[in-house]
Amino acid sequence: MDGTNHSAVSEFVFLGLTDSWDIQLLIFVFSSMLYVASMTGNSLIVFTVVTDPHLHSPMYFLLANLSFIDLGASSVTSPKMLYDLFRKHKVISFGGCIAQIFFIHVIGAVEMVLLIAMAFDRYMAICKPLHYLTIMSPRVCILLSVASWLIGLLHSVVQLTFVINLPFCGPNVLDSFYCDLPRFIKLACTDTYRLEFVVTANSGFIAVGSFFILTISYVVVIVTVQKHSSTGSSKALSTLSAHITVVVLFFGPLIFIYTWPTPSTNLDKFLAIFDGVLTPFLNPIIFTFRNQEMKAAMKRVCRQLVTYRKIS
Repeated sequence: MDGTNHSAVSEFVFLGLTDSWDIQLLIFVFSSMLYVASMTGNSLIVFTVVTDPHLHSPMYFLLANLSFIDLGASSVTSPKMLYDLFRKHKVISFGGCIAQIFFIHVIGAVEMVLLIAMAFDRYMAICKPLHYLTIMSPRVCILLSVASWLIGLLHSVVQLTFVINLPFCGPNVLDSFYCDLPRFIKLACTDTYRLEFVVTANSGFIAVGSFFILTISYVVVIVTVQKHSSTGSSKALSTLSAHITVVVLFFGPLIFIYTWPTPSTNLDKFLAIFDGVLTPFLNPIIFTFRNQEMKAAMKRVCRQLVTYRKIS
């Protein structure tokens, strides 16, 4: 390779999820409903946090950022998947495939950093309550948000730097419904063993490391909370359970896809649907179901919107 792309492949063909019409129809109905619900739920969280002064705190600022990222997570692969369910010839251009890979890894890394920032926020709120507002100042919250995007962009650019100039001369069939690095690299007309290891190290090991850090931080916080027996501690445990559930839902499929030594195509497809469709739908439900303050704020916003429409 001399630094230029000699690829003869201009598009890639997806094998999709299944050949069964009945299952495709079921997936379409199920995924469409979840996609619309996740877009609505996450948009409502972002709008509520932005417009309601009662929610202008570090925890809800980070939550709004997470919901904004989930809007992107829902939209990177889901619309294309839904469109392809009724197409016999499922194709994506070379550029479109690279774009999917880029945004998948940007969004995944940003969400990873945000979840760590949210864990740090809960640690400071529960373990260092007297210094919480000083440390988690608006400036720090903005810096955390900017840092998450910079890290996400850096992670994705580094990934693509290794693969953008790979030669692709055929075959061009991906046994999947979206483009991602593990199967994309295997189609290159060159030895990719070392490159596959780099991708695993960059995505899989980082995911495992982040999950390990989060696990330790939440264990420390839970131990601290259990030393108290007040109503505030009960509320803190409820908030923590929501955070921990989201962390498990996000990292579980991610770690399996990138680190499992003997990947299963069908299982990977299921986990990809879970991560791209179901998780963004569950996140707003998890964070609002046990959060009375958020539920009250969303009710106020909905009432204001209804009143505004009536006046209009």
